[in-house]
Amino acid sequence: MKEIHYTQIVAAVRNLCIKANTVLPQDLCSALRAARTAEESPVGQAILGDLEENFTFAAEKGLPICQDTGMAVVFVKLGQEVRLIGGSLQDAVNEGVALGYTEGHLRCSVVADPLRRENTGNNTPAVLHLELTTGDELELTVAPKGFGSENMTRLKMFNPSATREDIIAFVAEAVEAAGANPCPPIVVGVGLGGTSEVATLLAKKALLRPVDRCSDDPFYAGMEAEMKERINALGIGPQGLGGRVTALSVAILASPTHIAGMPCAVNLGCHVTRHASVTL
Repeated sequence: MKEIHYTQIVAAVRNLCIKANTVLPQDLCSALRAARTAEESPVGQAILGDLEENFTFAAEKGLPICQDTGMAVVFVKLGQEVRLIGGSLQDAVNEGVALGYTEGHLRCSVVADPLRRENTGNNTPAVLHLELTTGDELELTVAPKGFGSENMTRLKMFNPSATREDIIAFVAEAVEAAGANPCPPIVVGVGLGGTSEVATLLAKKALLRPVDRCSDDPFYAGMEAEMKERINALGIGPQGLGGRVTALSVAILASPTHIAGMPCAVNLGCHVTRHASVTL
């Protein structure tokens, strides 16, 4: 059985917090560059040029791509042949986040209580999602989530009679209602099925899929393409100032659900849909 020490997890999470906030995934960089070519609006083209300059400078200088360095959402895939030693997984993740945000000079945005609003000072606690898998590896993904986009999350409990068109229309309406708030061009995550909490988690996990890939299921790949076309026809454009590029990608994750319902969640990622991963 493979042993992974508490300190290894702390160091990995620390580094991922800094990397995710300073280096945009390459697929997203390429999509933003391509969007500038596709955009017809001169204002939109200029904005996309500014965004490219921003993420390039951030990577070169090791600075945050966005001032909102987000709440740390950490996805963990833990192999059943892994034995964690030296402390708990949750404590290791939170210590890593605290070090990453303080030593990386990243903005700490987490408050200890939703009503009393006292800042914790180190961006903890993180949001931790744990998945048990086979094998002897521990995979960590840190996905900082800014709240300009997170606040635009939508959930609708459809009747089971809802159609493909109903789902597409709901997603397009969610993006239209969000407007400029999630800092477009955006990545659109859609969770379909399960229960209410499953659908919302699927929508967030969908944002981790590379934007240059579509669903492996041709049925959902077709829906993604139609949703993206519908969204880009809204004319919201880069930073909400008009144009044809509002969404860079739409990703759908589906799960089995109950015969009496059809939960659907939409989670938006801004043009800085950040995430970084490592396997121990």
